[in-house]
Amino acid sequence: MRCQPRYKGQVYIWLKNKQHCLLCNEPSDTSQSICTPCETELPWLGDHCQACALPLPEAGLTCGQCLRDPPAFEQVIAPWTYSFPIDSLITRFKHAAKWPYGRLLAELLAQSLQHHFDEGLKPPDALVPVPLARKRLRERGYNQAAMLARWLSDSLEISCDENLLLRTQDTTAQQDLDAKARKQNLLRAFALTPNAQIKGRHLALVDDVLTTGATAQSLARLLIGAGAARVDVYCLARTPKPGELT
Repeated sequence: MRCQPRYKGQVYIWLKNKQHCLLCNEPSDTSQSICTPCETELPWLGDHCQACALPLPEAGLTCGQCLRDPPAFEQVIAPWTYSFPIDSLITRFKHAAKWPYGRLLAELLAQSLQHHFDEGLKPPDALVPVPLARKRLRERGYNQAAMLARWLSDSLEISCDENLLLRTQDTTAQQDLDAKARKQNLLRAFALTPNAQIKGRHLALVDDVLTTGATAQSLARLLIGAGAARVDVYCLARTPKPGELT
């Protein structure tokens, strides 16, 4: 006995639906919500520092700041520089709850990371989103870094661990401070959760933008100090100006 009725008509399949590009609104020629011309014109990160991903004039170099004081994290992976239209897409995702933009950027970041893995980069044991301050989380209603980490986890089949880090203090927004103030702002801002499993693990911090690297540096130091074997940083974009990591 069949519990489902027979139906010989055409069935609507969502995955075969033609999408429109989120940038130009023209029909997309790919399976994603961005067309090939718009994707090509994105501000892709070119030659950059091997550690912090700061844009540099030649490949295979390490910036002066990272040579003077090597960061606690091993490597930053970022597909783009923080310029138009990436800056606009991130801002709309982060502050206006335009989640389709975030999902698209996460898909493209996952493709970039998979390429690095295919080229020999070792995948991490877990993705760890940068925690958001409680006050800002209440105001915004979501943590954009956690959303990115979950989408990356689904695409790359790497576990997402949101229970390792805590933001213990509500601090001034980092973009409103200079490099020295950023460092002071982050003192004692983060902590490990009770019974956090850190020792011997290769972890990757996930965030939207790396500016001076102060947040990534603070969290990497915390994780390495707790016994992590390696900490990488995965983010959507890197600002094109140098900053102080320490």
